[in-house]
Amino acid sequence: MSVDRPVPVPVPRTGVALGLTDPVESARAELKAALAAIEIKANVPRRLEHGVTRVTAKARDFRRKNPAGAAAAVVGVAVAVGGIVWFAVRTYAR
Repeated sequence: MSVDRPVPVPVPRTGVALGLTDPVESARAELKAALAAIEIKANVPRRLEHGVTRVTAKARDFRRKNPAGAAAAVVGVAVAVGGIVWFAVRTYAR
């Protein structure tokens, strides 16, 4: 069984729908898409939130799969931060 009518495809928030023949509607849709794209790029707190969420999920997954490796990573980061602080204090004290 085939369907003769086209299947509607969802348009992304930053895209312009095909088939707009009215130039005013087309310009309005392009402006709306451009403003949405600018908002996505310029909204730094939202982008940081998504990045932190993604990294947190990866860290939790790594901890679940490899607990010893996660513990070693925590110790390694603690040693690195301690070394940097020690070096900074030592340099400042001289």
